[in-house]
Amino acid sequence: QVQLVESGGGLVQAGGSLGLSCAASGRTGGTVYMGWFRQAPGKEREFVGVFNWRGGGRYYANSVKGRFTISRDIVKSTVYLQMNSLKPEDTAVYYCAAQIGRPRDYVSQGEYDYWGQGTQVTVSS
Repeated sequence: QVQLVESGGGLVQAGGSLGLSCAASGRTGGTVYMGWFRQAPGKEREFVGVFNWRGGGRYYANSVKGRFTISRDIVKSTVYLQMNSLKPEDTAVYYCAAQIGRPRDYVSQGEYDYWGQGTQVTVSS
């Protein structure tokens, strides 16, 4: 089992910045990807970005590329999401997710094994 605990989020004005963190604990040795999804009211949960835990690559949705940055602390088994130049359309509940074991599609939420509880990000115009 893997537990994911998120922190950060909150309310910010458009153009501002926020940071999220997600700490993993438990059987994290087989981590393939750790990343972020988000779900806005009335919409499907969507991919935001992910860190390839084994290879070190980072991948982003086009909607956040150039504004959001994913980083990690291997020792702490923590992944971070720095969000800059925030827009009202970034408002959503942000979820941390971990894929364990064999590599699978990192964009598809169905391919992730563990999820955080979610944290609200609200961007006011």
